[in-house]
Amino acid sequence: MTTKQRSTKQGAAVRDALRTSGGFRSAQDVYAVLRGDGGSVGLSTVYRHLQSLVDEGVVDVIHNADGEATYRYCGDTGDHHHHHLVCRRCGRTEEIEGRAVERWAGEVAAQHGYAQVDHTVELFGVCPSCTRRRR
Repeated sequence: MTTKQRSTKQGAAVRDALRTSGGFRSAQDVYAVLRGDGGSVGLSTVYRHLQSLVDEGVVDVIHNADGEATYRYCGDTGDHHHHHLVCRRCGRTEEIEGRAVERWAGEVAAQHGYAQVDHTVELFGVCPSCTRRRR
């Protein structure tokens, strides 16, 4: 059971830094933004608040190609399961539905007698803006 962390000024700053970023960002990125804005937050505090936001279901976490955890504010989506299409260059992110993936995951789980199955599917590519810049 996860206990909800009390709301603090630093926690709100972490949330707001992610909310305005528009894509997945590392804890180091969030830390740099907060420090650049004159905040006196420590890196361990950033990690703690990011994990709390993940636990609350308002932030999604994925691992980039280097294996580093990156975070994105997805809002209060509740039980709205979604996936992401992420630009490898700039981090731009689109929330996408995956109905075929959902059906496939359910069918595979049922075939093997599994219950309470969870999955993660993320797509990585190069967004139109980055593709135009490269030419």
